[in-house]
Amino acid sequence: MTEIEHQLNGYRLTTAEIIYRMPDHLDLLQTYIWQSLDLAPAFPRLHKFLDFWEREIDGPLYAVKVAGSEILSPAHTRHVDHSMMLH
Repeated sequence: MTEIEHQLNGYRLTTAEIIYRMPDHLDLLQTYIWQSLDLAPAFPRLHKFLDFWEREIDGPLYAVKVAGSEILSPAHTRHVDHSMMLH
């Protein structure tokens, strides 16, 4: 599927802030930003990435914050209450 086809099928831009512990210094936290088109609310791509992280990367996960936004959405219009002209 192309990117536009994913968006038309409900995928949205998903950003995850992954906070993890440094492998050599477990008291220190580091941040990693992950971004991809994903299907909310299940987020299969994000879960696949987090499974990979826990399996392959030494830094243990501390927290994950997720935000999603539709890229394609209907146009928003609103009526104008006042109209003014300046000369």
